[in-house]
Amino acid sequence: MSLTFHWFLPTNGDSRHVVGGGHGSPATASGRDRPPTVAYLSQIARAAEEVGFAGALTPTGAWCEDAWLTTAMVSRHTERLKFLVAFRPGLISPTLAAQMASTFQRQTGGRLLLNVVTGGENQEQRAFGDFLDKDSRYRRTGEFLHVIRELWQGGTVGLHGEHLRVQDAKLARVPDPVPEVYFGGSSPIAGEIAARHADVYLTWGEPPAQVAEKLDRIRSLAAAEGRTLRFGIRLHVVTRDTAEQAWAEADRLLDGFDPETVASVQAGLARSESEGQRRMLALHGGRRDSLEIHPNLWAGIGLVRGGAGTALVGSHDEVAERIKEYHALGIDEFILSGYPHLEEAYWFGEGVLPRLAAQGLWRHPANKDTAPTAPTEPGVLAPFAS
Repeated sequence: MSLTFHWFLPTNGDSRHVVGGGHGSPATASGRDRPPTVAYLSQIARAAEEVGFAGALTPTGAWCEDAWLTTAMVSRHTERLKFLVAFRPGLISPTLAAQMASTFQRQTGGRLLLNVVTGGENQEQRAFGDFLDKDSRYRRTGEFLHVIRELWQGGTVGLHGEHLRVQDAKLARVPDPVPEVYFGGSSPIAGEIAARHADVYLTWGEPPAQVAEKLDRIRSLAAAEGRTLRFGIRLHVVTRDTAEQAWAEADRLLDGFDPETVASVQAGLARSESEGQRRMLALHGGRRDSLEIHPNLWAGIGLVRGGAGTALVGSHDEVAERIKEYHALGIDEFILSGYPHLEEAYWFGEGVLPRLAAQGLWRHPANKDTAPTAPTEPGVLAPFAS
């Protein structure tokens, strides 16, 4: 299977320094260097599209702009790029979410992917009016995904569940194609829900041995449900012409971490209820030394950022080799990012992707037999189709 690469839209702001935020921690001051305007995010999206990324992830939470609204606006400035929209099932009804997804598909020519985020932090969930505990949120997510999948198939749905209740729910128009569901989570109950409902299971960038263990567990759970999942990984990247240049850039990013900010972010993340966040914190232990936890895998980002906290650092050849190492475990999709996101999209797209293409592991999405196209409007240039 050809590898698929997605980029990231920094809707909490961008910078030449690492922008913190996520999992209950606010965006750091560097997020104001390049505000997340539609104009700037569209620049990033067009760059990602040009160099060969298939899609772009947008995060969700109180610390960033709304993913649905932002991607809907940015989509009008792109032609092929898909949008992996992160959203939280407990904050809107499943029928409304199914309708929104169906509308997004029609208006963009089928360019929606859905990243289901159950929510790992009680404090943030309560700010949105959600007072369920973590395990209950996952059980509600299972009910939610059951409803929207039935609606997308054109059925009339009734459910009187533990957490959700709908009666005679039906969509006037179903999405075509049906959006794929991406789902992450390291806790036992997260694995159970992913096995039943996800198309793609996502993990953060842990060392390969830990990733292999997690994937084996999810495969077994999915097999018990009679299902087969694809797998993806979320990482940052610092890739340059030489390893020396790449590590110099990683050192520059590390030098920009204010000790007080690191201490504050780590104290906040230590209170996280997320099993995945706990695993991220264990990779660096809040220390600045010994951050290369596997060849070319650097845990420095996690000192100031919640969520994905590791980066592939090295020459283009080295980064390509690490991607192949993860691919050998069963990872087919890579969701990447780098600071700043505009420039780093080109570093990766012009440095690493051609090397993978030369080995037959990747090809530019525009060169595939078919590519989704967005509807045209008067005065709007028609997108290409190949």
